[in-house]
Amino acid sequence: MYLIATRSFPPELGGMQSLMWGLAKELSKNFMIKVFADYHKDHKEFDHAVNFSIERVGGIKFLRKIRKAQFINEFLKENKVQGIIADHWKSLELIKTEKKKYCLVHGKEINHPKGGFQNKKIIKVLNNVEKVIANSEYTKNLAISVGVDHSKIVVINPGVNQAEGLNKKSLDKVESLLKIKTPRLITVSRFDKRKNHEKVLMALRNLKQVYPDIVYICIGYGEEEDNIKELVKELDLVAQVMFFKDISSDLKNSLVAKSNIFVMPSIIHKTSVEGFGIAYIEAGQYAVASLGGKDGGASDAIQHDKTGLICDGNSLEDIYSSLNSMIENKRYLELGKNAKEFTSKFNWSNIIEEYKKILTVS
Repeated sequence: MYLIATRSFPPELGGMQSLMWGLAKELSKNFMIKVFADYHKDHKEFDHAVNFSIERVGGIKFLRKIRKAQFINEFLKENKVQGIIADHWKSLELIKTEKKKYCLVHGKEINHPKGGFQNKKIIKVLNNVEKVIANSEYTKNLAISVGVDHSKIVVINPGVNQAEGLNKKSLDKVESLLKIKTPRLITVSRFDKRKNHEKVLMALRNLKQVYPDIVYICIGYGEEEDNIKELVKELDLVAQVMFFKDISSDLKNSLVAKSNIFVMPSIIHKTSVEGFGIAYIEAGQYAVASLGGKDGGASDAIQHDKTGLICDGNSLEDIYSSLNSMIENKRYLELGKNAKEFTSKFNWSNIIEEYKKILTVS
């Protein structure tokens, strides 16, 4: 049996939640699995439908962490467990066991100055596990730079489920919304500084002089939402930018599939960094090319000049010229075709084999 200790799990939505759900679901096909997850008000129906045991722990954040560790420590004493897989170093911090431990690392949660108080706490946990599972080569190198033992690190990219079939009703709705608008750019992400919507909008202001029917679709929400909407007005881009949030997955997938370029030239903002970028893979499943930023793990998800482009997200000129080169002569069509082919390597059926190797060998 393997335990999964996670702070992020469905029915809560998000990239981490999807990752931990996919991992638990795929591992349960090969091993007995027990998940310790945070409480969610709608968890009962979700938990009832799965084929493994999920224990939910509630309470305020600080006490929840302590209580969850207590439950796991008790469970370890009373049951035969081969190992513990954690979504975050904090999920392992209070667990006392000689059992094998495996910890996923994603980027921003370990990006603290070497030698600082937080860094020392992180290293104490990560250098006491069997394997540190980095989501990209970038995250692996970041982990080494902050003091993680390089011999413990293995890179396993996040997995994705097979792309959902597209709903004709939603596709028709998208065509009705977009009409003759082309080329079509799209971003699906939180509105925060790291995702770099601001510079995309500045590039869009110049692109609309060349492509008057261009449209930029923004799906998401977040603390920068009001600032981004204000910038759209300031740059006179109201006719070019469409905002969506709280929409069905059918409509979201149809908007992605009917777009030409997925745009997310992420940057490092303070300690926040894009460790991988599963959204590029999800777009590629629908034959949509991507533009990513060089700061972070996008290079694992985008093959530069083949499935999309990697640019300097801090350079407005580079974002503009990269988008322009993808739009010219509809180059995005060839890149998108390559992207669809490339994304198959990220299917959970392939990714889970990498996990099985380290669980059965180490």
